[in-house]
Amino acid sequence: MENELRDIKPLLEIPDSSYYIYIGLIILAIVLVTTVLVFLGIKLWKLRKADMRKVYLKELKALDWSETKKSAYLATELGRKLATEERTEEIYRQLVPLLEQYKYKKEVPSIDDETLQQYNLLVHVLDESI
Repeated sequence: MENELRDIKPLLEIPDSSYYIYIGLIILAIVLVTTVLVFLGIKLWKLRKADMRKVYLKELKALDWSETKKSAYLATELGRKLATEERTEEIYRQLVPLLEQYKYKKEVPSIDDETLQQYNLLVHVLDESI
């Protein structure tokens, strides 16, 4: 019986890398989830900005021209925020000098037809682009 036991070799140690693979998969999953969350956050941020353009356009459409001075300032500010394309920028640049006569003065006259037409054109073009 002793002779049989001498032929048995001791157990060999088998390298086990499953622990490292497990940790690597967890890190990979965390990186993937983080990347997806970042891209979703960027998309939501861009959608929020697009919604702000709609809010600005709504404010621009709702201007009360009975208060000419206040409306001229608001139209200038909102137009600057909304005029991002080449066509709208050109119309905005034409509108700004027309609005200048209603700003920076203590007493201002009511708005003239030419300025009102240019304002309506800007609103119409912005409405189409948004």
